[in-house]
Amino acid sequence: MRLDKFLKVSRLIKRRTLAKEIADQGRIIVNGNTAKAATNVAVGDELKIQFGQRLLTIQIDQLKETVRKEEASDLYTIKSEEYKEN
Repeated sequence: MRLDKFLKVSRLIKRRTLAKEIADQGRIIVNGNTAKAATNVAVGDELKIQFGQRLLTIQIDQLKETVRKEEASDLYTIKSEEYKEN
């Protein structure tokens, strides 16, 4: 599954176009490598996503084409959440 689609389906990022913009800015790392929106992700991959001052590290647990809102958080596990100070 493409990275931008996973981020939208999992509701980590609300829109696929926004996920693409964030990836193009180099703010997403998959398994230690900077990722593009078209990068394929698989179960077990580790993602680091930079949201402003927040760095979110997750592990992919499941891949599904569509999920209900209540089930979206079942697709991943949050490993860490760090806040950078200025």
